[in-house]
Amino acid sequence: MKVRTDFGPSALVTPANGVTAARLAATPLMVLLIVHLGASWGSVAAWFALSCTDGLDGYLARRHGATRSGAFLDPLADKVCVLAAMVTLVAIGTWWWFPVGLIAARELTQTAWRSRLGRRGISVPATRAAKVKTVMQDLAVGGALMPWTASHPHLVVTALWVAVTLTVVTGVQYLLDGRRAPAPASV
Repeated sequence: MKVRTDFGPSALVTPANGVTAARLAATPLMVLLIVHLGASWGSVAAWFALSCTDGLDGYLARRHGATRSGAFLDPLADKVCVLAAMVTLVAIGTWWWFPVGLIAARELTQTAWRSRLGRRGISVPATRAAKVKTVMQDLAVGGALMPWTASHPHLVVTALWVAVTLTVVTGVQYLLDGRRAPAPASV
């Protein structure tokens, strides 16, 4: 696929950012579905659609040109969607707060660190392991929303702890990569 540069790096209104904004806007609706329906095929379908839009905005960014705003907003939207769903699953009694708290602490720390590095002009790209972490978090939430998991809660808890492990490991790696990244040359 040939990459076009329809939008410059400082563009804010792009197709990819539109999908990201839609993901953020749909998150409260997802929370309401989880609260009212709990584990149901409707919740799973909505979660699947919301999760797939992460790939869609990445595809659009590669196709039309990545932007600085998209590089910040896309991972932020990932975190908002996943953490909102996870906190809701804690609130309705599906999950214990401790593993979700570990994930939330990592995500908030990483976002603050990314912002700090960004102000210094340093960008640390997402690693393959971080992308696997995101997929595992999505699978853990999706698994918790499936109706048949009520009779197999150990599968969902295992998926959650795998997500926690990947989340912590990739968080440490991100902090180390950010510390090693050279500052950009001043003009």
